[in-house]
Amino acid sequence: MTRILYVEKSCKLLMPILTIVLTLSFASNLYAQNAVFKAGASTANITPPLGSGLVGNFGVPPPANYVHDELHARSLVLDDGTTKLVFVVIDNVGVIREVLDEAKRLIFEETKIPPAQVLISSDHTHSASSASGIGALRGNAHQGKTFDEYQRFLIRRIADGVRVAVNNLEPARIGWGAGNVPQHLFNRRWKMKSPVVNPFGGMDQVRMNPGVGNPDLVEPAGPTDPQVSFISVQSLKGRPIGLLANYSLHYVGGVPRDHISADYFAVFADRIQELLKADRQDPPFVGIMSNGTSGDVNNINFRGPAEKHEPYAKMRIVANDVATEVLRVYQTIQYKNWVRLRAAQSELNLKVRKPTPEMLAYAQKVLAKPDTEKPVHNLEKTYAERTMQLNGWPANINAVMQAFRIGDLGVAAIPFEVFTEIGLDIKARSPFKPSFTISIANGSYGYLPTPEQHKVGGYETWLGTNKVETEASRKIVAEILNLFNQIK
Repeated sequence: MTRILYVEKSCKLLMPILTIVLTLSFASNLYAQNAVFKAGASTANITPPLGSGLVGNFGVPPPANYVHDELHARSLVLDDGTTKLVFVVIDNVGVIREVLDEAKRLIFEETKIPPAQVLISSDHTHSASSASGIGALRGNAHQGKTFDEYQRFLIRRIADGVRVAVNNLEPARIGWGAGNVPQHLFNRRWKMKSPVVNPFGGMDQVRMNPGVGNPDLVEPAGPTDPQVSFISVQSLKGRPIGLLANYSLHYVGGVPRDHISADYFAVFADRIQELLKADRQDPPFVGIMSNGTSGDVNNINFRGPAEKHEPYAKMRIVANDVATEVLRVYQTIQYKNWVRLRAAQSELNLKVRKPTPEMLAYAQKVLAKPDTEKPVHNLEKTYAERTMQLNGWPANINAVMQAFRIGDLGVAAIPFEVFTEIGLDIKARSPFKPSFTISIANGSYGYLPTPEQHKVGGYETWLGTNKVETEASRKIVAEILNLFNQIK
């Protein structure tokens, strides 16, 4: 009798709570039935003038003498009726946070979309001019610095592009999918039979780009991620509006040193438009390829045999294969007329890697060497300069971490060149299935290896290519998962 009475009292206490839950659920479902989902896309030309220095390789940036294909900031805006999410992918090797923050400020001023709902990333073409400062400014800490002419141009064009995409918003449906394109992905970091010298006079167990058919190769130092993920938006009648893809390939290359080009990212955008028969629409269809977690992955098979291609030929092969796989999956996805959109953002405080007194002394010794003296490593002077540069950085940086929810899909954004194993870890642990990560997003702080990769060395772990604490990847993954859980 006592038990029955307890159950009755419990039920009476729970009834108001249950009523509230059911009411909220009903209201949410009713809103979803009546809300109108919208999407809009655009491109903004960001091609620098001829004569601009092209960055992406070592040495003095060569001046641009030819535009093979125009550079763009490609934008996609999604709107569920209460929340807008913005994706912008820029044809650049990497854009510093200060430039992107200013672009977001303009976007908010002109569209009222909060910065936390704006994701701006670089695709990592190595054939564009610097958006991170010119000369000695590039690679330095940028707080308080004024913007140069190209940075001001880029800021304005990014904001213009988003504004046009907002103006292009129309009732839409959305779907997503993922295919696999493994044949163009190879981990570029290799464990070697014998240690190899680095620019600091030490020895590494791993070598980046060791040469095709090198007899000292043992095994790749990490995995690849063959998945190509994408988001597709169409008008309610099925006209393609835009498609945002994500693939973990660093870049392709095969571009003459003095040519401006957006690499395979632009070729993919053009090819997917062709395959979807979406050419010459009004407003235009926009294809977009973002860089996934490709910090240690390129398209060179170091086991051999060696390949030879004419300029631009290999990127066309890669882009066509990726676009063809996207088309295959595209034809099977089911679209939704409405999905919930959410965003979460935080600033993660990370320690900056500082050179030891011994490293500073070594750098000074290297810089004092006459050019006639044989170097220990062909990049020793470059990294001596980077060592001195990093010594002038602040002790800590605040890096923007971001997560978007699009229905059941999760998108992470990290301001580093992220190693593939980190992206695979996020996919495996994310509460959203599927998920993918956009790298070099909302800033550009160099490479992000794992602590284990730091221990074996190699280019991506060197002081100057990597700028933050060796435990950074673990902190970043934890923070991304925290943000995902906030928007579940």
